[in-house]
Formats: sequence, C-alpha cells, structure tokens
Amino acid sequence: MRRVMLTVAYDGTNYHGWQLQPNVPTIESVLNENLSGLLNEEIRVIGASRTDTGVHALGNIAVFDTAARIPADKISYALNQRLPADIRIQESKEVPITFHPRHQASRKVYEYKILNKAFPMPIYRLYTHFTYVPLDVSQMQKAAARLTGEHDFKSFCSEHTTVETTVRTIYEITVEKSEDIITIRVTGSGFLYNMVRIIAGTLIEAGKGRLAPESMSDILSACDRAQAGPTAPACGLTLVKYMFCDING
Repeated sequence: MRRVMLTVAYDGTNYHGWQLQPNVPTIESVLNENLSGLLNEEIRVIGASRTDTGVHALGNIAVFDTAARIPADKISYALNQRLPADIRIQESKEVPITFHPRHQASRKVYEYKILNKAFPMPIYRLYTHFTYVPLDVSQMQKAAARLTGEHDFKSFCSEHTTVETTVRTIYEITVEKSEDIITIRVTGSGFLYNMVRIIAGTLIEAGKGRLAPESMSDILSACDRAQAGPTAPACGLTLVKYMFCDING
C-alpha cells in the first residue's frame, strides 16, 4: 500500500465545497469517483482544507492510499483525462504512509479579491467580490496590520465553529491594489471556519470608512463575532497554496 499526495486546483463555483455531502457535487466526491474508476479500487481522499461552497483553489492538498502499481507521478496525467474541466491535478507524488495533511505543520496562503469600480465586469464575477463604493486601501492596510501575530480570532469565525481553540497565527497579511482589483493576501498557520472571509468583510468596512483601523485590536479582544464585519461572499476567496514544514514524518 502506498500513499499519494495530490495538489488540486479547482473553480469552486459549481461545487458545494470540498467535503462530502449527500446528493450534491463536491470536490471530494468527484475525486473519489474518478480515482476509484482509474485505479479499479475504492478510493477515499483526505483533504488538507475543507473549502466552502463557491471557494476556489490553486493548490489544495489531498492524499489517498492505493495498491495500484501506476507510478505516483503519472496519476496526475491519467486522472486529469477523467476530471471535469473545472478540476485539475497540478502534481501527484508519493509521500510517507504516515503523512497526514491536516496533522502536519504547515503554512497556508489565501487571497481574497475585490473588484472596486463603478460597474461590475462580467468576466470577474465568479472570482471577485464587487463593490462600487470606493475603498481606501491605506486604511485597509492599517487595519490589516493589527491582525498579524498570534491572537484569539474568535471574533473572526462563524458562531457555529466547534474547535478546541480559536487561537491562530497570521504570519503576514497584505492589501494591494492593481487597477480595479484589490487583493487581500493572508498567510497563516491555520484558519477557522469563515475566518478569511470575515477578515475580508471587516477590512472592507475599514476601507469604506465605517471602521477605524485602531478598532481591530478591540474586535480581537472582544472575542465576539458580532463585533467584526460581515462575512464577504465566497466567490472572492482562493486557497493559493500549502507549504508543509516537513514531509518526511
């Protein structure tokens, strides 16, 4: 038995997130079905990040175990011939049988994109959140800076989140604008349910002048979801990449 790791890119528009759900298409269900057909055995992948409905990925990670003899690096080519056009494997390789993507020390990078102009642009509608209200990027940058480091992010996660701790570390968060697109890029050790989308929604409030950058510290201290901004729409969010600290354990 071998363990194979996949780097998976997908447009999440037509899927109900990553995780298996009854009677609806998910990224996990499509991978399971097509891998099982390819390898002639029942395959169940383990995903590193359970992205939500409508969220995209350039590099989510999944692993699975197989007895098939096909070389691990060739699985990506064969699997891509079966997958729908909105899911593509970027790499496949063998990893230690003990490797588990959710138990491994890692850094994750997300980007949230905002189209900020007078009118929507149709070609961006699936991959950005549109707002016509002019956003002050400098205010967003000042607000974002207060989120770096280790904090209790209870104010920035869904009220329905059930985890042992809401403490997380953000290593870097940037806000940059290129023409009409504002990109919020967040690198962290891990993220709570809806955390990046709530951060984005709160920074948008700062950009609109509805929230002072200094108040971000108070929002963190409050540990109260009601104190942060709205949850930004899923379409603007993309999981850009995973970086594992050690893949040999």
